[in-house]
Amino acid sequence: MNENRFGNVRVLIPFGFGLNCEDETEHAFRMLGAQVDRVHWTDLFAHRHPQRLASYQVLGLIGGFAYGDHIGGGVVLATRVRAHLLDDLRVFLQQGGLVLGICNGFQTMTRLGLLPGPPSGTHDFIATADLAPNDRLGYRDAWIRVAADEKSPCVWTKGVGTLELPSRHGEGKFLVADDATLDRLDQRGQLALRYIDAEGCTTESWPDNPNGSARGVAGVCDISGRCFGLMPHPDAFLHSWQHPDWRQREQPSDLGAQGMSIFEAGLKAAS
Repeated sequence: MNENRFGNVRVLIPFGFGLNCEDETEHAFRMLGAQVDRVHWTDLFAHRHPQRLASYQVLGLIGGFAYGDHIGGGVVLATRVRAHLLDDLRVFLQQGGLVLGICNGFQTMTRLGLLPGPPSGTHDFIATADLAPNDRLGYRDAWIRVAADEKSPCVWTKGVGTLELPSRHGEGKFLVADDATLDRLDQRGQLALRYIDAEGCTTESWPDNPNGSARGVAGVCDISGRCFGLMPHPDAFLHSWQHPDWRQREQPSDLGAQGMSIFEAGLKAAS
């Protein structure tokens, strides 16, 4: 892998307060050659980090359980971002910055109003969707299949096709106000990633769809395609040997490192 391929891209990964996927996410970006800074949320809220958010091209919002998710995944973190970093985030987005939110990061983006965002493309940070408890209540930890919408504007899913990824969450059912709203998001290609069954068909049925999201929604982008959140963990499939069936394959390397395709697509758009 060319370690200098995306050496011009700077990535910020905030961590702390119960989040726990900073190592994997940083590893993915660094494997592709990006420059990565890992900074505690406390330093960002207090504006102690010497670099402003606008000096980065990518913001990576990681998985875990921010503030313990006691009142809902991402609720407290989104509230603190809105209180302390909204101006910085607005400038970052206006300059074309990209955001990737994985699991808890997706929940935070949704509750912050980044996703799905307004059709105008100018973020107003008003929440219009939710990620509710799974239809089968409880935390579901399993490998699933997803497929990207080829017509989506999402830069993070360009060319990724179908993927097998680990999924581990208890609040991942994507909800909007009504079917008409879901129709509009679908027509605009904002339902960028969907759960599929063994035959490759979009599914709402458990266990292929771990949460029951309508139309199999596993990931959503904003109208620009630069902000993307997904419930499965591409950060947990960066090497072929991380797949549970890799020893049973005649050529284990054929599995590839499927999660890397999402990080690569995003860095390509940012470079």
